[in-house]
Amino acid sequence: MEQADLQTILSDSRRIVFFGGAGTSTESGIPDFRSADGLYEQRTSKTYLPEEILSRDFFMEHPADFYAFYRTHMVYPEALPNAAHRALARLEQEGRLTAVVTQNIDGLHQLAGSRSVLELHGSVHRNYCMDCGLKYPLSAVLRDPRPVPLCTACEGIVKPDVVLYQENLDTDLLDRAAFAIEQADTLIVGGTSLTVHPAAGLVSLYRGDKLIIVNRTPTPLDAYANYISDGNVGDVLGSLYPR
Repeated sequence: MEQADLQTILSDSRRIVFFGGAGTSTESGIPDFRSADGLYEQRTSKTYLPEEILSRDFFMEHPADFYAFYRTHMVYPEALPNAAHRALARLEQEGRLTAVVTQNIDGLHQLAGSRSVLELHGSVHRNYCMDCGLKYPLSAVLRDPRPVPLCTACEGIVKPDVVLYQENLDTDLLDRAAFAIEQADTLIVGGTSLTVHPAAGLVSLYRGDKLIIVNRTPTPLDAYANYISDGNVGDVLGSLYPR
């Protein structure tokens, strides 16, 4: 299927849902997880593996080591939306996209103008005191000079509102994402290999016949797709609205 066919599919759709992963933001300078330059290939000053650092137990036992890695490798406050984020925001503004379901925590969809964004794994822009619940923006976490940011009200540890390993996804958010995908007439899967569950399992709920997959590597659902591209998400979706 050619790019023109993709544009025709999207032009004829009224309930598009985008399901995206880390590959959606790599063109904004944010690394993915499993590629050669990805997050899991980063080396730390100690013997901990990134997968271990990003767990609930590690955060509770070694918060300073967690934040040393998190502030260096997980947070990109200067990153800007790329062509994919802007194209999806445009589709929503035109009344053809009903939801963005994202595994990313960078907030770039909202920065591009999208409003209906379901962040399955949370957001670096939301942080809260684990003792009293007081909320903090990302700037407060980055500005705090201490190895572990502490609450200004009670001195409790401030935790990013992101889903770590050993933590469950928000069930209400999962239900809303499932409903959006079930009701979609077109589902775009972008920048994800569909290997992280339970989030990836949501795609199996799609009942339509217009499945679009844009990912650099194969996914388990390629055989069911109407349009497949191994290009960058920004290049493919951005071509719909050339600048």
